[in-house]
Amino acid sequence: MKWIEPQKYMKKFKLDPYPQPEIIQLEHPVLICHGYGGFSMLVKPSPIHDSCMRLRSYGIHAFAPNIVPYSTIDVRAEQWAEVIVQLKQKYGYDKMNVVAHSMGGLDMRYAITHFGMDSSVASLTTIAVPHRGTSLADIVLTTPDLVKEKLSEWMDWFSDNIYPAKKSNAAAAVEQLTTSYVTEEFNPNTPDMDEVQYFSVTAAVGKGTKHPLNPIYRVQNQLIYQREGMNDSFVTINSALWGEHLGTWGVSHLEQIDIQVSKERKPLVEDLWKEVANNLQRKGL
Repeated sequence: MKWIEPQKYMKKFKLDPYPQPEIIQLEHPVLICHGYGGFSMLVKPSPIHDSCMRLRSYGIHAFAPNIVPYSTIDVRAEQWAEVIVQLKQKYGYDKMNVVAHSMGGLDMRYAITHFGMDSSVASLTTIAVPHRGTSLADIVLTTPDLVKEKLSEWMDWFSDNIYPAKKSNAAAAVEQLTTSYVTEEFNPNTPDMDEVQYFSVTAAVGKGTKHPLNPIYRVQNQLIYQREGMNDSFVTINSALWGEHLGTWGVSHLEQIDIQVSKERKPLVEDLWKEVANNLQRKGL
């Protein structure tokens, strides 16, 4: 029988002096804005609930509320503006740092510029936001009219049932995510505001990278790659660039918000969100 030295065996139980996550002290709380879609709400309190709780584990005041899953930018932006006002009144906050995923970033740019939220938002960090649109929306709009109509009806029915407070408009929202709409209409009419600091996180997986991708999204990943280049299966690196770039992560669009993340890839998602928080700390925000 092989003798195991007690010292080697006990190394497994060596105590970490500080086993809890490190505290990341920020000047302002964080509001996390979700993008287009609501299916994750069937299994989570909100689409970005897990990431919100991760930030709270760092000692950050973080919130990830729900708004209408499928609607136009102006409608969603108005709801985000209402959320900011409510949180400020409830907790006495002066300003907020906003972290927005996907379409949520366009919503918040609109809210900042057109709904006077520049006085209430210290920073906007966007994660995989289609600041120049996404060809995936262009592809969706080429499907037969009957298919588009039935799909839109079903999505509106779904949204109206899980979030009845605001009428859904899935088809109109997709049209506002096209490359032409965002670059030719949205961006020229939605300039950045001087009082707000803008940051962005980009991502790429699958075609053109060494990072794995769920086979379900392989076709759209390749189609977007052919039209625009490396992407996270929804948004390209180039489209997601806005303000100061914080880096490109090899995580897919859904992995970024803790959906379909394997145990092996979990640390990548952790690093992404921790860098977002660390950047706000470094900037004194």
